[in-house]
Amino acid sequence: MSKKSLLYLGFFAALAVGFYFLVVSLVPEFNTKEFPPISTVRPFAFTNQDGKVVTNNDVKGKVQAVEYFFTTCQGICPIMNNNMKLVYEELKNEPDFLILSHTCQPEVDSVPRMKRYADSMQVDTNKWIFLTGRKDSLYNMARLSYTIDDGKNPLGSIEDDFIHSQFFALVDKEGNVRKIYDGLKKSEVNKLIADAKKLLKP
Repeated sequence: MSKKSLLYLGFFAALAVGFYFLVVSLVPEFNTKEFPPISTVRPFAFTNQDGKVVTNNDVKGKVQAVEYFFTTCQGICPIMNNNMKLVYEELKNEPDFLILSHTCQPEVDSVPRMKRYADSMQVDTNKWIFLTGRKDSLYNMARLSYTIDDGKNPLGSIEDDFIHSQFFALVDKEGNVRKIYDGLKKSEVNKLIADAKKLLKP
């Protein structure tokens, strides 16, 4: 091979490498810059299906998929949790991944009821955690931390207030909410899975 051919070969090889790194840095599919932080999760303390307190420090360092539902819901919640189970099945073996399902009806969803619901889902509750607690605290988290419900929605009375959101939030290892997904659409759920895998990469 002539010196001129080698020069051309080297030039095009360098061009190809440069193009690859340009794509990696600029094209959304190849990085997580496509979804910069929306908000930061505030400190919290809720009770899980086993009666144990779970705080923001307990989930620190984990990528989390977050939702709100209630156990007696016959509308969107079964669809949402069937879709969330797709997330669970895909990512349950990832040591740094968790699902957090909060009740939006804590006056009904006691610890024993959440335990029965968790058992009915047939999931590992070390990986998929079901949470209950004070209604005002749960709702503030939904609106001000996870941003899955409009923060302007609260009514004058917390007793009359009610969240029925179909959205999932994706939280990174630093506790930043990175993206919101429609939990009723499998295409959106598949995007959540793909984005979670990106966030799980070292």
